Amino acid sequence: MEGPSLCRYLAALLSLLAVVAAADTDCSQMNNTSCETCLNNVKCLWCNTNKKCLEYPVRNILPPSSLCKLSDARWGICWVNFEALIITMSVLGGVIILSIVICCCCCCRKKKSRNTSLETERSIREKEERRVHQEERKAQMKTRHDEIRKKYGLFKEDNPYSKFDG
Repeated sequence: MEGPSLCRYLAALLSLLAVVAAADTDCSQMNNTSCETCLNNVKCLWCNTNKKCLEYPVRNILPPSSLCKLSDARWGICWVNFEALIITMSVLGGVIILSIVICCCCCCRKKKSRNTSLETERSIREKEERRVHQEERKAQMKTRHDEIRKKYGLFKEDNPYSKFDG
């Protein structure tokens, strides 16, 4: 390894160790500092009322009000209180879930209407085919009956009085 690349490697390693060391520092050591300093460590929670940096209670989903009120608690971002963060995340989650449900319903409706139109078209075509087939059978039956009537002299003429005409 050359000298400059070794220096860069060591500098990167030292900066990584500094980040890890900062993450492992105790939150109570950062009391009476700034919110930004406290929240550099992901394990910490900043309370605005008493300017204390507290360890986030991992066992509870939300920090209890005895530790710090939700409207004064900051976690992750200093300019958003925990209460607003929870409300915003809930609304965004609800909007996402609602949009997914609406998309699924729209897709199902389109698929159903497409299938319905195809089924309707098919049933109309089948109905027309049955009608044509029935008319053909009627015509065949009529010609067969006419042949039988002619054979036995029972054929009805269009004008029954034509026999008596001159």
